[in-house]
Amino acid sequence: MASRILSTLHYVCSSSASATKRCLGLYSHWQRSISGIAASVVADVEPSIAPVQIDQSQLLIDGKFVDAASGKTFPTFDPRTGDVIANVAEGDAEDVNRAVHAARKAFDEGPWPKMTAYERSRIILRFADLLEKHNDEVAAIETWDSGKTYEQAANVEIPMVVRLFRYYAGWADKIHGLTVPADGPYHVQTLHEPIGVAGQIVPWNFPLLIFSWKVAPALACGNTVVMKTAEQTPLSALYVSKLFLEAGLPPGVLNVISGFGPTAGAALCSHMDVDKLAFTGSTSTGKRVLELSAHSNLKPVTLELGGKSPFIVCKDADVDAAVEASHFALFFNQGQCCCAGSRTFVHESIYGEFVEKAKARALKRVVGDPFKNGVEQGPQINAK
Repeated sequence: MASRILSTLHYVCSSSASATKRCLGLYSHWQRSISGIAASVVADVEPSIAPVQIDQSQLLIDGKFVDAASGKTFPTFDPRTGDVIANVAEGDAEDVNRAVHAARKAFDEGPWPKMTAYERSRIILRFADLLEKHNDEVAAIETWDSGKTYEQAANVEIPMVVRLFRYYAGWADKIHGLTVPADGPYHVQTLHEPIGVAGQIVPWNFPLLIFSWKVAPALACGNTVVMKTAEQTPLSALYVSKLFLEAGLPPGVLNVISGFGPTAGAALCSHMDVDKLAFTGSTSTGKRVLELSAHSNLKPVTLELGGKSPFIVCKDADVDAAVEASHFALFFNQGQCCCAGSRTFVHESIYGEFVEKAKARALKRVVGDPFKNGVEQGPQINAK
């Protein structure tokens, strides 16, 4: 074989007995090593106190933070300890309907789609400024709720969110139509218009970053939004939505529903007054989103689904550099990334060297409380 494929804790090799035995031996050694790491980390960790308070746990509907119609709440947990961070309003079909109604009214009758693109741009830019001002608080909420390291959230992800909103704010007044040559005495032109109410569903691994990917372009184009957050990580979207209102976003333009997929998510996908869906998550749920769209008003759907991403190391590669790059590709964000380099193909001539160095690098990875400096990996988002 010209190459072999390895993943973090599993090797797929040829069917020969000797190769299989070698794979099982490596797999067993990895298991023992990782188990040792986990045990030592659990024994040493003393969780630090999150440097932020949770003040917002209600739904955002029509410019106001309100309880769920049912009065229900659900807990969101600290993945370090399993302790409850906050009890969040549990939105369901009735709340989704209220939010969609508010978004539809804001689109049909409100100022947002009718104001100049420049004015929309200014509001989005004001929001970006506020988000930058509150960088540390937002990063702390993101770390506390999701388990990602504070250094990653504060120094990488929140600045990326700020930059992304500024990018789309810049696009707001640069979306141009075209004039088209035509035979005869005719004038033909294209005109780009907002689609209407955008339903959006985000996952738990990058709660705020993917929130920005969906919300920023939709708002820049003049649409209104109903966002459903992941039930594991609902807090950061609620916090920054408050900043959006402070920036001058009109009521009903952005609505945020926290809740569960089979109730709130399904209601959003099935709603007859939602004009467009955007979903990031698992392939199985993506199929369900498409199905619900087809069974309702056949609204267009944009899907971003998970996959297995190959990392290929050729025989002339710098092995040390390849090991570090593949380590980052696999372990970034606790490995909770839909494009993680979860399959590493290594040329057989350097396979042994690569495996030993990759193992040594993994053993040096610093696992612990994500709020502490120098920690490379915090807890997974949940026990599963």
